[in-house]
Amino acid sequence: MAIETMSLSGRKKEVSNKKMTFLESLYLWTIFKGMMITVSHLFKRKVTIKYPEQVRERSKVYRGQHLLKRDEQGRENCTACGLCALSCPAEAITMKAEERKPNEKHLYREEKYASIYEINMLRCIFCGLCEEACPKDAIYLTESKVLVPSQYDREDFIFGKDKLVMPLTEAMKNAQLKNAN
Repeated sequence: MAIETMSLSGRKKEVSNKKMTFLESLYLWTIFKGMMITVSHLFKRKVTIKYPEQVRERSKVYRGQHLLKRDEQGRENCTACGLCALSCPAEAITMKAEERKPNEKHLYREEKYASIYEINMLRCIFCGLCEEACPKDAIYLTESKVLVPSQYDREDFIFGKDKLVMPLTEAMKNAQLKNAN
């Protein structure tokens, strides 16, 4: 096989150097075709929605804002193993582990807990790998429609435990639903 006939993609195209006629050089036909495309878009259905009145349907695999779970007794599930931070491709999660003190048994399940747990929402890509890596099922991405509220300072986009930990009332409600089933 000659090198001239080989093509890596298999879609070799012959190019001709044909001289354009006078009408072709005016580009009237191509301008007319472009205008027809523009006019055809006027009669198509609009894809925009009226947001406050209409809410766009989310996909089944939608991942919203992060939440650190609590168990049925209100204790945090996170044991600060660091697997979520290791699995994060954007390196958005940082944590600091500490030992639980004897008087904190009602706050944390295990001997180790995350004293600092932060997610930089400017870096997070909402991939869900942190959720999959967690062996204690401590972090998950909710189905809430609120992703990250708009702010003016970069520091406001770093979510600490104050914004990430599940409210105690919600944990108790989940425990009641589990016991009912």
